[in-house]
Amino acid sequence: MKRTFLLLLITGLISATACAQRPSPAAKVSETTNSGVKITIDYSQPGIKGRTIGKEIAPWGKVWRTGANEATTFEVSKNVTVGGKALPKGKYSLYSIPGQKEWVIILNKTWNQSGTEYDQKADALRFTVKTLKSPAFSERMTFKIAKTGVVSLIWGDYQVNFTVK
Repeated sequence: MKRTFLLLLITGLISATACAQRPSPAAKVSETTNSGVKITIDYSQPGIKGRTIGKEIAPWGKVWRTGANEATTFEVSKNVTVGGKALPKGKYSLYSIPGQKEWVIILNKTWNQSGTEYDQKADALRFTVKTLKSPAFSERMTFKIAKTGVVSLIWGDYQVNFTVK
């Protein structure tokens, strides 16, 4: 009887630990813009879960993987400008430096990696965008792509937009 109880207790603890460490859900958004550029973003959606953006999660002023789990990937089908800077067609990892008034968006040449393996020497480009208030609170980080080429990252009460041309 004691062994059965102990086995059930251990099984319950293992199950609870596995549930607590469940990865953030995967998401993918893709759009072909009016100018014929296909933009694809493949990412995991971290939840706020009672934490504060800028403090416990996505700390202000520090490089952040802009998602969860593996690195978020950003792919364009043609040579484009992003944030006003030239970017060759291809696949990149997307990092950011969050801030209350502005975010630095980083596209890095090394895309097939863990989100925590950032190397600044592999940056393809960086640009700065204003931090906006999102129209509605979003528990999970979400990307949207408009036909006009505007990419929006929406999370909590924050939104940052940049344009792909």
